[in-house]
Amino acid sequence: MPTFRDLIAGDELIVAPVALNPIMARLAADAGFKALYMSGGSLGWLKCVTEANLALPEMIEVALDMRAVCPLPIVLDVGGGFGDPVHLHRTIALSQAAGIGAIELEDQLLPRRVEHHAGVDHLVPTELMLEKIKEALAARTDKNLVIIARTNARRISTLDEALRRAEAFKKAGADMLFVHTRNADEIRTVAERLPPPLMTFAPVDGFAAFPYSAAELAKLGYRLAASSGTAFAAMYKAVRHSYECLAQDKIDPFLGPGSAEKQMKAAQETCDLSGLLQIERRTMKGR
Repeated sequence: MPTFRDLIAGDELIVAPVALNPIMARLAADAGFKALYMSGGSLGWLKCVTEANLALPEMIEVALDMRAVCPLPIVLDVGGGFGDPVHLHRTIALSQAAGIGAIELEDQLLPRRVEHHAGVDHLVPTELMLEKIKEALAARTDKNLVIIARTNARRISTLDEALRRAEAFKKAGADMLFVHTRNADEIRTVAERLPPPLMTFAPVDGFAAFPYSAAELAKLGYRLAASSGTAFAAMYKAVRHSYECLAQDKIDPFLGPGSAEKQMKAAQETCDLSGLLQIERRTMKGR
């Protein structure tokens, strides 16, 4: 299984769907993806507390659960790194212990603010973010761990300011850069100014209706497109609709009559029930 660093060393765009639990990780692997994105934002919604209330150990625990059943490398959204530069040492240590492929480190003020999800960002000074990057690199002992430096400066300032920050992040030693952009034109501008490998978010509706194809983004220098919430949104809609149908004595039209049992069996195969049964029958026969 190639490492995440191996993947971004190529010339293709790696699309990493959000995965928040082991069965999502397995389903992503079954669909043919090469990496996973563990979004702090979506995990915050899953736990009904927002990303601002997540702690590093609970995120690592989720990552370990996924790593235990799926070999795909995980890109872990560590937000502001869970502290000052000194705290990055534990963030890196736990990430390496969990076998994380990359961390995405943002220039967000800590503690995180909930209003980040309402479009209001609070950023740390560039100088502090540079110290965080330097300490993350100093703490890293696994050279395969990729340090992605992200700026959200475009959400509160100009694209030029965001690009200036990203250039400074690169000089500090970041392996990959992620500049939050507002539209497709800005995605191209970022690529014209910054060196690859670059990260961006995958289009929420996929690439079919997006101005750039995955291949075109790859030519621009992008090597990672993380889908941060689309699969979670699909899960939310499906579960909510199922509950509403059950409460109203209706057949869920999404599943259709008799389909729930079929899908449960499919889920059991995703969980490798047949393989586990083989082990049990081989080792417990006659006991």
